[in-house]
Amino acid sequence: MRERYRSTGVTEHDLAAEPYAQFTRWFADAVAATGGGVIAEPNAMVLSTADADGLPSSRTVLLKGYDLRGFVFFSNYESRKGRALAANPRASLLFPWHAIARQVIVGGDVTRVSPEETAAYFHSRPHGSQIGAWASEQSSVVDSRAVLEKRYAELEARWPQGAAVPVPPFWGGFRVEPATVEFWQGRDNRLHDRLRYVREADGWSVERLAP
Repeated sequence: MRERYRSTGVTEHDLAAEPYAQFTRWFADAVAATGGGVIAEPNAMVLSTADADGLPSSRTVLLKGYDLRGFVFFSNYESRKGRALAANPRASLLFPWHAIARQVIVGGDVTRVSPEETAAYFHSRPHGSQIGAWASEQSSVVDSRAVLEKRYAELEARWPQGAAVPVPPFWGGFRVEPATVEFWQGRDNRLHDRLRYVREADGWSVERLAP
């Protein structure tokens, strides 16, 4: 199985002055590709963490916002990812836009977002998703699907549609504050373009990596 890439390349001259502006350009291209069904969820990203013992783990989460402070996602703080980030607050994000022969890889430190930011996002979610956050002890072993559905039903009865659901104290946002952001463009003959922003004391530098 082998895919031959024929995409137009990207040069240092093409890049924005800082990675957030460049990400905005590429993210817009990925969103545009959803129109023809080429990319299903452009904000889906692979989050990789390592626990206190250095054991790595990866999973797909959804990007819920980004700005000059970093890239934000939300999760259960007591989940496997939450426990890993508490012990080792560093992570890698990978945006796998294979259909347009692009990837973006972010690496950096992780902090929790403010309670106010968490609450604002939590209350913007559908009612069912708010209940689901309470119902699931994420990453814990569960006896059956029926146990989850029973717990959900009990909570839905407590907070029916239209009721204000409080933010779970064990749930909230994480922000990845990048030290590096790599933009990968697939090219012919496996001579891909890899341009990586590196945070410096006074801004960002850009380096080209061999494919």
